[in-house]
Amino acid sequence: MKALIVDDEARVRKAVRLLVDWDAHQIDEILEAGNGNEAIEVIRGQKPALVIMDMMMESGNGIELMTWVNEFAGSTKFIVVSGHNDFEFVRQTVRHGGIDYILKPIEADAINTAVSKAVAAWRSEEEERSHRQQQSIRLNEIKPIYGERLLSALIDDPVTSETSLRRLVAENVIPGNAGSSRLILVQTDAGNNQLLKRFGGDSELLYYAIVNICNEFLQPQKKGIAFRYWGGPPEIAILLWDVQESVLELISRINQGIFRTLQFRMHFGISSTGSLPGQLARQRSEALDALMRRNLLRHEDYCHFASSAGEHSKAEQAADGSRAIFAHVQEDWRMAVISGNTEALSAAAQHWIDELSRGGVVTPEMLGSWKADALLFRSRLVREALGGEADSALAELELADRHNPAPYANGYSFSLFAWRDWSFALMQRLSQELSARQIKERNPLTEIVKYIDQNYQSDLSLQEVAGRFYVSREYVSRKFKQEYGINFSDYIGSVRINKAKLLLQNPNLKLSQISEMVGFHDVKYFSKVFKKQIGVTPKDYRVQVAP
Repeated sequence: MKALIVDDEARVRKAVRLLVDWDAHQIDEILEAGNGNEAIEVIRGQKPALVIMDMMMESGNGIELMTWVNEFAGSTKFIVVSGHNDFEFVRQTVRHGGIDYILKPIEADAINTAVSKAVAAWRSEEEERSHRQQQSIRLNEIKPIYGERLLSALIDDPVTSETSLRRLVAENVIPGNAGSSRLILVQTDAGNNQLLKRFGGDSELLYYAIVNICNEFLQPQKKGIAFRYWGGPPEIAILLWDVQESVLELISRINQGIFRTLQFRMHFGISSTGSLPGQLARQRSEALDALMRRNLLRHEDYCHFASSAGEHSKAEQAADGSRAIFAHVQEDWRMAVISGNTEALSAAAQHWIDELSRGGVVTPEMLGSWKADALLFRSRLVREALGGEADSALAELELADRHNPAPYANGYSFSLFAWRDWSFALMQRLSQELSARQIKERNPLTEIVKYIDQNYQSDLSLQEVAGRFYVSREYVSRKFKQEYGINFSDYIGSVRINKAKLLLQNPNLKLSQISEMVGFHDVKYFSKVFKKQIGVTPKDYRVQVAP
């Protein structure tokens, strides 16, 4: 709450500041003015709830100020502080609604009592004003619902659409000569908490305000009508039957009006022209599609038109491409989650964003697809890693999602950084959950050795094996050094050579066959490794072991 002290003497203004217990009255901002004219400008700009003013000032006296406040700022309460015990001044104070008339020198008890009365009166009146405003809004909301139901039926009820149109024409909602139309959807952002807070969290009041603003530009010239569409998720629709005017110019004016009132600009999905009411269902699909396929990287575009067939095909290709792109980052995500390394997780999240924005087009539809892919990846990895414990782990992760939801895919604004941070947090939580649920009795090295023994013929890499057993490459490398005194690749080589020694005892197998069977695709390289480990060539070894 704000208070304004008006006096042409600075020492008096200072005295008032010191005498009033502002915190006790919950007044957190104190303004000052040196005369009545200056006070009027401050009141216009700052709208204080309380004015403490002198009666006699050189420029703009107290009576003039009281008269102006009473006429133009009626909700403002004022207290007069004067050095003149003049009945006429007191009478003028009472006549203009003043709370109290205090004589100088000012006493602390007197002025605090007056301020308390003024604040209480202002709060009481403010509550009443708010209550009346809410009642008025609610009443006006109920009134148009019948019309909105009829307008919605034009779109989604083909059986009754002609009947609904006749009623709307009879009630002068739609002109009788309206043969064609455009349908426009105004995007409402369920994720915009900042805007919702201005309406006390009541989305219905927000929709009501937007509809009213739109109709201020449509109704006077009978160009169309804005209304709540009741046939699906919360939507605001504009039925435009004056299709001769530039839609772009009209929507730009409406959007400027919304910005002046709400300090936000909206996105509009605009259909092609069609017959009324027969093609309204198709037009709604077009408008919705235009919003879902808008390029979020083009922040300055607010009007989104239905695509032509060729453009539609390109948009579909972009969406399909976005789904394919996830495969490019999936292995990065997997390895980052398994490692649990913060830098690896951050790099994987950034890689995802780089791939997402590489084509210069990011649409709400694409984001929805990428989010679904990310969650599917998480589910598969958990089930692969935890088996029977997967359901409980996924339940924990989904619970965490509620506290850290993904950015709204179809919001007014778009931030690559927000999506990067979300993907980082998702992978980090997944990594922590997997790590916390690892079976303690399990000996990863024993399982790795068993796996190598069963798959030595394959091209085994340190990264692939570490990934399969959800440990880091460093862990695998360190354990092999500790347990066997050799590195990972030398261990695989020794397994292959031992298998080859057994196969060389079969005289019917050629060296090239044996080489291939134990995982060497080059017989010369096989011979070189064999001789390095055993001391003789495979051919000489075969002679040695021959019966």
